[in-house]
Formats: sequence, structure tokens, C-alpha cells
Amino acid sequence: MTRGTLQVVGVGPGDPELMTVRAVRLVQAAKVVAYFCRHDRPGHARTIARAHIAPDAEELRLEYPFTTEISVANPAYHGGMGQFYDECAHNLAQRLDKGQDVVLLCEGDPFLYGSAMYLFDRLKAGFETEVVPGIMAMNGCWTQAHLPITHGDDVLCVLPATLPEEKLTNWLEQADAAVIMKTGRNMPQVKRALEKAGRLSDAVYVERGTQENTRMCALQEQEDSVPYFSLVLLPGRKGVR
Repeated sequence: MTRGTLQVVGVGPGDPELMTVRAVRLVQAAKVVAYFCRHDRPGHARTIARAHIAPDAEELRLEYPFTTEISVANPAYHGGMGQFYDECAHNLAQRLDKGQDVVLLCEGDPFLYGSAMYLFDRLKAGFETEVVPGIMAMNGCWTQAHLPITHGDDVLCVLPATLPEEKLTNWLEQADAAVIMKTGRNMPQVKRALEKAGRLSDAVYVERGTQENTRMCALQEQEDSVPYFSLVLLPGRKGVR
């Protein structure tokens, strides 16, 4: 029997109209659709793509064992998540072994901090795979904010807010432009790092970019408590050539 193909599909940052034509075509044709979610929520990627999922498609909910309940610094986090991804890969492999193609949805782009890449890593050696790129949260946010991010030979840094504060400060001092992701509970140290680097006044906060309830403001005006879907933009040079 011919094995199925794993199709990892980026569905963009939130606005369903920002899905690519290719992504829409694959989702509409899918007989098996998998997506990550919390146990009590439908899943962000599934919400974006819901209009294109066929009524008779099998949906595989890949429910995280935890999200923010355990810190990434806790050894239990990596062990628990590793086991979770193993189990998810096994579930998808069962369908693929039967000759079924599986569409695995991923918000943003699958290869930029996407959970889908961990299943791709586990399954790529045994099955044919196809990856569909998606519009990322960062470029969805900076275009919506009308904030040109790089000019000329500016260097752009993509930084996780989970870095130690000293390292985060060092990168911010070196980069012309930066995007700080995974803010959440790390917002206080993000602000401190930007202030130490002398760049706090230039930073822009974007919450739920491209979604219906998007919110943007100068980072200095934002409180420290922020939701998961939020990031900080630091533009490069402002001068026009």
C-alpha cells in the first residue's frame, strides 16, 4: 500500500484572508486535518482555517498537556512535551501508514517557532512530506502597524523573550531592527532589556496582530500583563533614502 503524504500547512497569523491559495486548496481537499490546541479551546490554526475544512474530514485534536502551567526552565517541561510530540507523531503515522494524506495546520509559518516542526522532524524520514509556508506573525504585525522594519543593509534580529535578560540586552544593542516574540510573562524583562539598550522609546507593542481584536501602542504605554499572541517590534533606521 502506498503511504500517505504529510502536508504541513502554514495558515498565517490570524486573518483568514491571509491564507495562501495553496494552503486553502490543500485544506479544502483534506480527508484528515490535524491541529494543536488546548484541551478547552478549538485551536488557533483550526479557527483560521475552519471555513475551508470539509464537513466530512476527520479532525485530529492534538491537545497540549500544558501551556503556561510549567516554565520552560523546568526539566519536567521538556520531558512532558517530548512525550507529547512522540504520541502526536504516532497518531499521524497511523493514518499515513494506511495511505491517508494528513494536513497538519500551523498558525504563522511552520518553521518559525511552530509546534508542527517537531512532528515534521519525527516523521520526515519515514513519510513523504510537503511544507506550505505561511505569512508570519511578525510581518503581519509590522505591515498592519504601518511600520517599515528594515531599510538598506539593516540587520534584523528575531529574539525570543525567554532569553536571559543580559543576552537579550546584548542582542538589542547590536541589531538594527528586532522582533521580540514569546513575550507573555517575560514582558518586564523585555522592557528592562530595551531600556538598558537605550531603545525602549522606539519599541512598538502589537497584540493579536491581523485578528479582529488587534491592539497596538508604544511599548512604554503597555502594562506588563500581556496575552500569548503578542510581540514587540523595534524598527531599524527611520530615514528615507
